[in-house]
Amino acid sequence: MSLDNIQLSALLVEKLYSKALVDLNTVKAAPQKTTGPLFNWLGNNEKNILIVVNEPVAAFLQDSDLQLLVGILTACKLSLADIALVNFNNNTHADYTSLNAALNPATIILFGMEPAGLDFPLHFPHFQLQPYNGQHYLCSPALANLSADISLKKQLWLSLQKHFS
Repeated sequence: MSLDNIQLSALLVEKLYSKALVDLNTVKAAPQKTTGPLFNWLGNNEKNILIVVNEPVAAFLQDSDLQLLVGILTACKLSLADIALVNFNNNTHADYTSLNAALNPATIILFGMEPAGLDFPLHFPHFQLQPYNGQHYLCSPALANLSADISLKKQLWLSLQKHFS
């Protein structure tokens, strides 16, 4: 008798395999959706300061613009840990309502973007510190424009001094 030709009776097979290895009648639990952050941002947002830029070339900012931003933050006694830097070009679904819900900013600074680009409920000129809805807003030309024009940089600095001093 070889082991290749063993035949088991139906009664013996039923007793050997009375319990199924896999229960096909169980209800499968729906996979839980993990909700990650709605936006990619740089920084820890420790002081609830949202900075929105529109940079098509880099993930957040080009190196020279990031260096300028760090210099501006340092002059205001802030660091990248204090802010949330969002690049609108990489988060085109971002708008006023969703940014407020996700990041709860006390201050919103726009570089190279108009308020209407994020569906802000108001419009204000560059360098005008605008209070609204318990928050402060500031709109400025792009960081690349600021580094090329000292008069624009001075106007920004005056607005930032009013707000952060």
